[in-house]
Amino acid sequence: MNKQKRADLLFLIITGFWGASYYLTDLCMKEMPPMFLNAFRFISAFLILGIVFFKKIVKVNLITIKYSILIGIALTGTYIFYAYGISETSLSNAAFICALPVAVTPLLEFLFKGIRPSKKLFACLVLCTFGLALLTLSDTLKPELGDIICLGVPLCYAIDLIITEKAVKIDGVDALSMGVFELAFVGVVTLILSLIIEEPHFPNSASVWTAALFLGLFCTGIAFVVQAIQQKYTTASHVGLIFTLEPVFASVIAFIFANEILRPRSYVGMFLMIVSLVLMEVDIPFLKSKAKDVQD
Repeated sequence: MNKQKRADLLFLIITGFWGASYYLTDLCMKEMPPMFLNAFRFISAFLILGIVFFKKIVKVNLITIKYSILIGIALTGTYIFYAYGISETSLSNAAFICALPVAVTPLLEFLFKGIRPSKKLFACLVLCTFGLALLTLSDTLKPELGDIICLGVPLCYAIDLIITEKAVKIDGVDALSMGVFELAFVGVVTLILSLIIEEPHFPNSASVWTAALFLGLFCTGIAFVVQAIQQKYTTASHVGLIFTLEPVFASVIAFIFANEILRPRSYVGMFLMIVSLVLMEVDIPFLKSKAKDVQD
């Protein structure tokens, strides 16, 4: 397995964690306010990873801190839009909209970096987006306030991916330290916001404590550090496409733990999304492109 495919596999595992986070977040928000939940998961992730990698991150340099802050700003925006958007719309709509970095990332790369999507990536984008729509959208989709708020999620996260892709290729930037300190930035900012606009309180039940700690360690700490370390081996567009599987995992977990039944067309959507990922990993001669793209 080459480095790119290994990175893609790790991103697929991360996507599974984030798919689980929809159900876990919904569970936690019954006992914790949105911003405080974000603060809890990011600060707990920072503390755990900070202890584990203390000898490494204590030597952090200024350029690494700089990119930790830049990524942290984008990530803070992502989770602010996510927390308030998901509370004002259906989980299906939120899952679809929040997975749109797959479309936004190549657009931003084309606008600001001049990188045209390859034919294969473009074909996978179309197939995956269509599958995503079949999976998550209802027959009578009506825009809600939450839908509009959730549009900020893919924009902010696409910016996160692009900045991370640039940062990990710069000499002197330590990807592990950057991933750990961006957690601290988001945690501190969301805690300040929580103290200003909410009445912070910890969960009351053991189940919510478990869910919140899982969100902190696996869905936040491990996920974002792995992203920072592994993204040098792939591209932002590639990662954005893999992350579209997030609502697939979310739907499966909702079925298992919340008895949520999917429509038949939703399973067709899942199939199309999986096919798009397989096509992305396989060389297809007639889809090869001479466009400026580093993914192949």
